[in-house]
Amino acid sequence: MLINYFKICKPCYTPCCIPTCENNSSNGVGPTGPMGPMGIQGPTGPTGPLGPQGAQGISGATGPTGPTGATGPTGATGIQGLIGPTGPTGPMDSGAGPTGPTGPTGATGPTGPTGPTGASGNDGATGPTGARGATGPTGATGPAGFEAVNPYDLYVRSGTVGGIGTQSSPLPTIEDALDLVQDGGKITVDFGTYPIDQTINVTKSNLTIQGSPNANIILTAQTPAILLTGNGNTIKGFTFTSDNPYATEFIQIGGDSNRIYQNIIYGPTQAGSSDTWVTNRGIVTQGGANNTWIDDNIIYSLRQCGYLNPNSTGYITHNVAYNTRGWVVDQALFEFSGNSWGSPANAVDIALLSGTTSGVPYDNISQLQSNNANANISDQR
Repeated sequence: MLINYFKICKPCYTPCCIPTCENNSSNGVGPTGPMGPMGIQGPTGPTGPLGPQGAQGISGATGPTGPTGATGPTGATGIQGLIGPTGPTGPMDSGAGPTGPTGPTGATGPTGPTGPTGASGNDGATGPTGARGATGPTGATGPAGFEAVNPYDLYVRSGTVGGIGTQSSPLPTIEDALDLVQDGGKITVDFGTYPIDQTINVTKSNLTIQGSPNANIILTAQTPAILLTGNGNTIKGFTFTSDNPYATEFIQIGGDSNRIYQNIIYGPTQAGSSDTWVTNRGIVTQGGANNTWIDDNIIYSLRQCGYLNPNSTGYITHNVAYNTRGWVVDQALFEFSGNSWGSPANAVDIALLSGTTSGVPYDNISQLQSNNANANISDQR
């Protein structure tokens, strides 16, 4: 095979593949003869100085690669040059996109089955109980302590014995408490039944006599249960009734500025028409009792809610009355407001008897009716 070898013409520094060149004669190089077989490569001699690089000629076609000769020994490593300074850090690659949101947490897997409980050990046998020692003698009773009684704050409970009037040691009757209480004080009456066969006369002033829920006063004789001759007293929270219909009232008012508040007052059932009933009444004012306030009571199954005697004055407000013959006004001056009427209806809600004043507070009648749930008013003046 004919192999063309490129030579560099030194004068012109151009590649040349022809065997002869007129420019080659000047450097004394003759034509290249055919290549003999490759001998074993000798050791590499030292590299001569590099001449100036000529212009690169056009690359000729690459001939086939000859067989690789054996690798010569590696030359000694040259001295390592100094390491140059580290260049500045390039800008951080911003090609990465933002971190996506964290996906939802997967459901918790089922809890594995609980392993079997080990067998309990046997309890040891209980030893025998020792014999109980004899009870020692009871010591002597110490002296009774003293509990002070407050005469402005007394308590009553039906059926107690030996009470002194404190909350822990209440008196048995309302009368007992009235003997001890001072003007301006309070008597609290606990639940229970309190039979009355003699009138309880409240002569002191500015008392509050208050019944707890289910504090029941039972009239057992033909006499008022309570008479208020003192001033400024309040009767509150009781249930009044009687074992029989008696021709009397449950509460009679003789003093000034007394208040009957939030009580329930009713009588036993009477047969026939209400105009034939025994004349039992819830409340009666004495002539001349001033500034009475009858407020927020429930009154029913009596001949009359109340009888207001001549020259008594006051207010009747927010009461409920039914199955009676109403409030009877006999020359008294009372303002009626906010009262209402239940069922069975009263024969009359308000009766203005002959001699009762005209004008205020009863006229005009239509306004009086309107102020009291369309009251049925019997005007006999």
